Amino acid sequence: MFTYSYRQDSPVDPAFHSHSFYEVYYFHEGKCNYLIGDQIYTLAPGDLILMYGMTLHCAKVDPAVPYIRTITHFDPSLLKPYLQHPGAVNVLEPFQKFKNYRLRLRGEDKDEAERIFALMHRHQERHDEIGDSRRMLAFADLLHFVYDRCLQPLREQREFPSEKEKTVQDVVALLETKFTEDLHMEGLQRELHLSKSYLAQIFKEVTGVTIFEYVYRKRINEARILFLLDADTSVTEVCFRLGFKHLAHFSRLFKRMTGLTPEQFKRQAKDKAIVEKETGFSEWKR
Repeated sequence: MFTYSYRQDSPVDPAFHSHSFYEVYYFHEGKCNYLIGDQIYTLAPGDLILMYGMTLHCAKVDPAVPYIRTITHFDPSLLKPYLQHPGAVNVLEPFQKFKNYRLRLRGEDKDEAERIFALMHRHQERHDEIGDSRRMLAFADLLHFVYDRCLQPLREQREFPSEKEKTVQDVVALLETKFTEDLHMEGLQRELHLSKSYLAQIFKEVTGVTIFEYVYRKRINEARILFLLDADTSVTEVCFRLGFKHLAHFSRLFKRMTGLTPEQFKRQAKDKAIVEKETGFSEWKR
């Protein structure tokens, strides 16, 4: 999953939300207080925020002033090709270590970041496979730029804002490895040595969703990726591979979270693949 919105200026709904993907947020102009968990950031042009997604966050803006931002949402698995070559650095480390972090880019750093964002936009406007590929290369460059500017705070190994958030991150890390298994609160209680009532309470408090809603979101996102990679994969196979016990439950959740049934999503994925093969034109419409 990868979405890129360049210099977005649409009105914002001031509601707390969370999601299961990473985010790079860049503030161009406006008046905005950005709330992430228990932190409040008063933004200035050139501020770039890294978010790992699951912490509740919300932008509080002054509607009388134009609010312009550039936002990238992405699944970290998309970066695997850029992390596996010899000598690669882990550009995802700032997300993994900090969870949420603000960089205050000024002067030449600000100019370089905005140049990369504009380059990504130009590639995206091509609406073809080469443009998509070059956009991802530019985004990988952006993450290397960000990583370079996070080296000092990474060395300092900043602590989590609270023990509560650290515990929730431990839960998320465990769920990332076990989300396809037959999960239940008693098992998580044994693994983490914390009562299931406490786990349920702090997870909802920090992320805004329940543990099992997080698991279901993760499973449905993985299902989308599997269908996009191979539209001929059967719905039943994906359902059981991802840990669902009932096809109806899987289909109902998929429709609620994507707006399409699995069959409709597969059909669109197959149509897209045919168009790309015949014309070389890459465009995903929902």
